[in-house]
Amino acid sequence: MSTKAEDIPKKGKRKSTSTKKPIKKDEFGEKLDVKPVLPKVVDEYDYDSSDEEDLRNTIGNIPIKWYDDEEHIGYDKHGEKIIKPEKKGEIETFLEKMEDPDYWRKVFDRQSGTDIKLTDEQIEKLQNIASGKYPTIGYNPYEPFLDIYSSQKEIHPIDNIPAPKARFIPSKDEMRMVSKMVHAIRMGWAIGPKEKKEEKKVYDLWASEDSMDNLTKSQLSRMRVHMPAPKVTLPTHAESYNPAEEYLFDDDEKKKWEETEKEDRVMNFVPSKFDSLRKVPQYDKFITERFERCLDLYLAPRQRKMRIHADPTDLLPDLPNPNDLRPFPTNLAFYMRGHKGQVRCISMEPEKGELLASGGQDGTVRIWMLATGRCIKTFDMGGEVTSVAFSPIAERTMLAVAYEGKHIAILNTGCGDKLHIQQTEQFISEVPTDEQEDGAVVHWRKAKDRVTLTLPNEVRQVTWHAKGDYLATVAVDDIAKSVYVHQMSKSKSQCPFTKRKGHVQAVVFHPTQARLFVATKIHVREYDLARCVLIKKLITGIKHISSIVPDASGENLFLGGLDRRFAWMDLQMGNKPWKKLKHHTSAIRSVAYHKKYPLLATVSDDGSAMVYYARIYSDFSKDNELYPVKRLKAHEKADDLSMLHTVWHPIQPWLITAGADGSIALFTY
Repeated sequence: MSTKAEDIPKKGKRKSTSTKKPIKKDEFGEKLDVKPVLPKVVDEYDYDSSDEEDLRNTIGNIPIKWYDDEEHIGYDKHGEKIIKPEKKGEIETFLEKMEDPDYWRKVFDRQSGTDIKLTDEQIEKLQNIASGKYPTIGYNPYEPFLDIYSSQKEIHPIDNIPAPKARFIPSKDEMRMVSKMVHAIRMGWAIGPKEKKEEKKVYDLWASEDSMDNLTKSQLSRMRVHMPAPKVTLPTHAESYNPAEEYLFDDDEKKKWEETEKEDRVMNFVPSKFDSLRKVPQYDKFITERFERCLDLYLAPRQRKMRIHADPTDLLPDLPNPNDLRPFPTNLAFYMRGHKGQVRCISMEPEKGELLASGGQDGTVRIWMLATGRCIKTFDMGGEVTSVAFSPIAERTMLAVAYEGKHIAILNTGCGDKLHIQQTEQFISEVPTDEQEDGAVVHWRKAKDRVTLTLPNEVRQVTWHAKGDYLATVAVDDIAKSVYVHQMSKSKSQCPFTKRKGHVQAVVFHPTQARLFVATKIHVREYDLARCVLIKKLITGIKHISSIVPDASGENLFLGGLDRRFAWMDLQMGNKPWKKLKHHTSAIRSVAYHKKYPLLATVSDDGSAMVYYARIYSDFSKDNELYPVKRLKAHEKADDLSMLHTVWHPIQPWLITAGADGSIALFTY
């Protein structure tokens, strides 16, 4: 076979099989002069040594502070010590900072102990990082996006190429395999695996034990009550093959252990020590202990502990959001100071709530303008004031004051509307104090601006009836005639009780009916004043009642006790408390319920006032609501006493408290 010389490639050359590259032309068809770009050849030894400046110290990944006490700072790649550079003083640093224009570019390298000058590129990267940009210089995170799929719908696909004919021809290999499988099935050669039917074990849970065999009984017992065996106790330090010296017995301890009975021994073995694990012999009591373990599991009784796995958060009641229960007082607005000693009682003017009356230990009654907190009038009673109460009739500027033990004064405050002041003066002047019966226990006297009552015993409390003609008083002593009811229009006083029912602590009139609630230390009795009969006796659950307040309808009573308990009595639900709370750490001195808002407050000697959201529903299908919403503090303790009395503003959700420190606090929302 002959060959041509042209077909033989020359030595050192290789025949190219690639096609020629197309010639690039411009838009007018002219040839472009494009020179090929050759890759740059870099010598393997041609590199910048500055890339490894940070790696010239070969101390490894150890803290550099280990070299603080050494003269060198590390070692170079040849193993020589790198001597620490001399530390610059403050003067040299300042001069270098002033003279070197590139001082701001330098940073201190702790590994090499020298200053390194940053390049422009490094500074720009740091500036990008500080400003929250990408550290890569020139990086554009918002590059134009190439939308491959357009939003316009087309009839034909992008490549409208018909499918090849081979796709419509079935595979001959698959057809051959299927024909073989069909022939094997027809001839009966191909038989599939038979499914094993497992019989389900069925137990009659309700069958009697007499009709069961022993196997079924044992299986059912395991299913019903599974009690795991007790775990074996873990080995202690004394059971080690090489225990510490304090675990080994000396002669006295070993002798004492041998003399002790087997059942009374703390340990059933003597600790021993070996140099190595291979010197430890076989345990001679292994079979005995295994046998005793089996006896324990067989004979020892087991106790099944019933455990309830509950989330602690699920046990807490679902309380509403306090913001949904507003308004209620949250902030201390201001103090009203003027009394010397304890402020024992306060009372709000009805309807408008512009005036506040307070009585103190200093024997004065002060009238305060609540809007400004200024005292506008002072009455000197000549003795300690124990109770004050504004008349419930808004047209009368009348105030009842219990003072100096046995005296009660019904005086005209002289503050407010002039027409109301004149009506009060006329009402006091018309009181028939001269028509008293001979031998009366309570003596009525009339002065210029007041009516004075003298009682046989020291008075603890004075309270008004809703119509403003009757008022009741409670004596301090534990006697049968401790409660008196006084009528202003007839100047008469009578004692509704002739027998002692207990030490009376407080009384209050029913808001709408002729009834009287009398609170002793542990009980509350409801009396009908028209028929003079006992209606109901309430069991409060409080050991010593201190105050009692009804709601606007008179169907609910709120009680506070000196035993730190607060009780809500729903008279329609029975004679026992609906709710009992204990949120104070000291005695509760006073309870107040708002006439307009569902707000309740209790004050205590612990220096705090608890504000509750107390909603009363007239619908019997709904339960009343009671949620604590705020704890207020404003008074300091004096002689183990703090807050002594509290009242609500008749219109606003404001709370006024009287303290033993001689101040009156106003809380607003």
